[in-house]
Amino acid sequence: MRGAGYCRFGGTLMSRADEQTGQVDAFLDVLWLEQGVSPHTLSAYRNDLEAWSKRLREQGRSLMSPGQEALPAWLDERRAQGYHLRTNARLLSTLRRFYRWALASGAIEHDPLADVALPRVRPSLPNTLDEQEVERLLEAPDVSTAIGLRDRAMLEVLYAGGLRVSELVGLTMDSVNVRQGVVRVVGKGDKERLVPLGEESLYWLESYLRSGRGVLMKDVARPALFPGRGGGFMTRQTFWHRIKHYAVVACIDKPLSPHTLRHAFATHLLNHGANLRVVQLLLGHSDLSTTQIYTHVAQARLEALHAEHHPRG
Repeated sequence: MRGAGYCRFGGTLMSRADEQTGQVDAFLDVLWLEQGVSPHTLSAYRNDLEAWSKRLREQGRSLMSPGQEALPAWLDERRAQGYHLRTNARLLSTLRRFYRWALASGAIEHDPLADVALPRVRPSLPNTLDEQEVERLLEAPDVSTAIGLRDRAMLEVLYAGGLRVSELVGLTMDSVNVRQGVVRVVGKGDKERLVPLGEESLYWLESYLRSGRGVLMKDVARPALFPGRGGGFMTRQTFWHRIKHYAVVACIDKPLSPHTLRHAFATHLLNHGANLRVVQLLLGHSDLSTTQIYTHVAQARLEALHAEHHPRG
């Protein structure tokens, strides 16, 4: 029966294809249960593994014993078919993670991709705004209204502290110490960090607390620093719609993302000589390599300035 493409997996007789599906399911379950990987990422991993498994079946190979030469040959074919280098790098990253899990769990005896090198991919540069565009965006809200005052304070705090949007909308009244000029932020993994705020953002934050929040809140004892409709915490999506609205008001015709002001914060700090590790701490990055993307942004800005203003640029 084993010669006919069947084997035992978990005490049950099943086809090789079913066995491989079972291994993929077990791998994805571990990612979901132990690491909290999102459904979107799990779906992408499954698609990559199913494509690789299909390729191996066409060659009479097994997912759990593909042979060391199979993947480089497939990646070469994919490049010839027009797949981007970044797409292949993501595929290889998925397969590396799967086989490391399979080795650790005892499903395989050696990692077939141990000697396969990841394609070198230059990090994609995040969308950002120059300093004049940021100023226009910050000045877009109508601060004669309570909502406009709230939004101006939110934009100022977001840019002054380099916060994630989720961190901003989750701020409570207890998060802010106006006297010391800092805000306590709860970031990814429930890690806390203290972020200093500049004079301008503190001015608008105090103005909002004095003249805006009480107008918007039916119960000022509720915890949300920047309340949405009904006095509860504002959603990320609501604030993102506010940013897009103010981008139109400020005549900013650039593709924006929820991280646009966070990117601008980091880039402008580096442009003005800030230390990369300081920027890492302010952003709440656990790994310095995550912060290093902004050195590419700053370098690109310097190259553009050189080309524009140097007589031999």
